[in-house]
Amino acid sequence: MVKAVVGANWGDEGKGKITDMMAENADIIVRFQGGANAGHTIVNEYGKFALHTLPSGVFYDHTTSIIGNGVALNIPVLFAEIQSITEKGVPAPKLLVSDRAQIVMPYHILFDQYEEERLGGKSFGSTKSGIAPFYSDKYAKIGIQVSDLFDEALLLEKLERVCVTKNVILEHLYHKPLLKPEELLATLREYKEMVEPYVCDVSLYLHKALKEDKTVLLEGQLGTLKDTDHGIYPMVTSSSTLAAYGAIGAGIPPCEIKQIVTVCKAYSSAVGAGAFVSEIFGEEADELRRRGGDGGEYGATTGRPRRMGWFDCVASKYGCRLQGTTDVAFTVLDVLGYLDEIPVCVGYEIDGEVTTDFPVTHKLEKAKPVLETLPGWKCDIRGIKKYEDLPENCRGYIEFIEKKIEYPITMVSNGPGRADIIYRKSPLKQTES
Repeated sequence: MVKAVVGANWGDEGKGKITDMMAENADIIVRFQGGANAGHTIVNEYGKFALHTLPSGVFYDHTTSIIGNGVALNIPVLFAEIQSITEKGVPAPKLLVSDRAQIVMPYHILFDQYEEERLGGKSFGSTKSGIAPFYSDKYAKIGIQVSDLFDEALLLEKLERVCVTKNVILEHLYHKPLLKPEELLATLREYKEMVEPYVCDVSLYLHKALKEDKTVLLEGQLGTLKDTDHGIYPMVTSSSTLAAYGAIGAGIPPCEIKQIVTVCKAYSSAVGAGAFVSEIFGEEADELRRRGGDGGEYGATTGRPRRMGWFDCVASKYGCRLQGTTDVAFTVLDVLGYLDEIPVCVGYEIDGEVTTDFPVTHKLEKAKPVLETLPGWKCDIRGIKKYEDLPENCRGYIEFIEKKIEYPITMVSNGPGRADIIYRKSPLKQTES
């Protein structure tokens, strides 16, 4: 059976915790897209970790962690990450890397930095991890696959061709030092030595695992609103963040994906530029940011302060619909316990008309939030294990949002730890089944 854990919004929803939790009952966890440009924060018995490439189920002895073909693979970052967890007492992970995964090259990171520098105030808010140049090269068919590392003559030929085009841009657009094929080849020899023990035909491995009734967990990066096609284009990431892409990025048939857990935060946050209708500012935002998450709302990879906002029912309903949601995991609910009243964005006003359907980007830029205010519960809900033990106003908040987004909230996270989860039988889930 294949399950997917994906995000409904801008990313930073708490997917890492949900993946870590669900991995207890999984055999294999697969990262299927994205690169080291975003991270998942995990809190467990080993401590607190920010993972960037490794799947979030890497902390269990019984799991195999896979880097799928859809991932932007930064090899030194991956191995630095493995070292960072093993240094804290985590057993060395059982890791497999797809021979069809493509490699983030040193020049991808340089080009990302140079382009953001060139754009100045009109930049895309990149993390400068090389992701856009990487995917650009992948689809221009000049990328380097892991399998290319094992044919040096072919590899040098590819590098020489790449350097011709890259050096024209470096010289005439960016006015930066030129690339040398021999230096790149020496770097890739080092990469080969690092990754060689882990390389395999991942698609075939998963095919055999599914025949043996293994449970496979697909872990997505970012969320629906950062999807290249369906997000707030052009302020998006460079790969598909949807569960549907999990089939492609892991190399499995789409019909194998039976459960799609879409993660929603109990409020909104975003890192980077782009439309964010329910955004709040000033002291109101600062306080929510300070209280949020585990140690505050700051990017797991970049450390950048996240932009803050109230829960957005319009964006979340859209995000869940695009993901094909079977279950919603509702996270960081405990953070809101300080509020007397909690605003919720239930619609967008655009040119004098109110809509509950998520629009295209140019309309989104004009949207103003339509807010409804719900009473707060004014207490700490950490440690509660049963849904019926939550304060009445807290349950009212969950049920109000569930009705607005039209997808069943079956998991409620009320703390950062693996065990801080409440399972719930949603009326919507019962109706569906």
